[in-house]
Amino acid sequence: MRAVVYERYGSPERLELRDVPRPVPGAGEVLVEVVATSVNLSDWEGLHGSPAYARLGGLFRPRRRILGSDIAGRIAAVGDGATRFAVGDGATRFAVGDAVFGDIMPRYGGFAEFVAVPESMLAPKPAELSFAEAAALPQAAAIATHAVALAKPGARMLLNGAGGGSGSLAIQLAVQQGVQVTAVDNAGKLDFLRALGADEVIDYRRDDFTRHGPYDLIVDLVARRSVFAYTRALAKGGRCVMVGGTARTLIRMLTAGALLGVLTRKHLGVLFVRQGPSAFVPVAERCAAGEMQVHIDRVFPLDQVPEALAWHGEGHALGKVVVAVRGE
Repeated sequence: MRAVVYERYGSPERLELRDVPRPVPGAGEVLVEVVATSVNLSDWEGLHGSPAYARLGGLFRPRRRILGSDIAGRIAAVGDGATRFAVGDGATRFAVGDAVFGDIMPRYGGFAEFVAVPESMLAPKPAELSFAEAAALPQAAAIATHAVALAKPGARMLLNGAGGGSGSLAIQLAVQQGVQVTAVDNAGKLDFLRALGADEVIDYRRDDFTRHGPYDLIVDLVARRSVFAYTRALAKGGRCVMVGGTARTLIRMLTAGALLGVLTRKHLGVLFVRQGPSAFVPVAERCAAGEMQVHIDRVFPLDQVPEALAWHGEGHALGKVVVAVRGE
């Protein structure tokens, strides 16, 4: 099968399209014939091995040679013991040919024609969604759901790095929940953020968002600021959580942030996102019902995965970037 492989951390030029053996599903696993895979920040970080936590399990060389964690495709084979898993109140049996989607991190392997994964990572694809739309949802939907759950109706929420997949879903969820949203990204994305429903927008290259507010909730998808800057922008009793960002910011959030919280009654920390179908299926169902939109900026073929990662990683994408592994 064809797969995009890398052997060393570095730029997208490290990625190569190769023929590699097709995986065989083990006990409790299924083999997925991948139709589409979306690009996530975790792919960009895993490619570069930066921040430092992206090298967990592979300090000098990547442990997983094929990136890609949000997939949509069809069941091609079923391993021993892979029979059923719960979705909502019922159970669904996977059979060869079933259309599925899911987040297979930390397994990775989505930038390939086939991938073997535990069936528990997957859910049936809603018929109303294309494979590209379904692939765009798992990680982004889970992050957006957990982030917006921290905001009450009427709360003032700031979302930094709002123009990507997680941000575009979080804005829609927050607006529908009656949350006042300030969205931060580069100038080329501000009209897009307004169209999603953001009440205010800020170009981070021209304005310091921590000098605005105060906000009841700050969700930073690309955290780089000091804990003191975040504290300045928070209302009394407010909360700031980071989702992605530098290792230095992560450490400071968990140490100095915790101390500042005791002193200021403003809470700083990390957003821990539960993985699995229960975290992303509800948003997928809302998208399938037309209550929310999946925003796909560009679709690249499998042999252009380096270009797809660069487009996403350099901050150009409005919403999600998707790799079409094969035709739908």
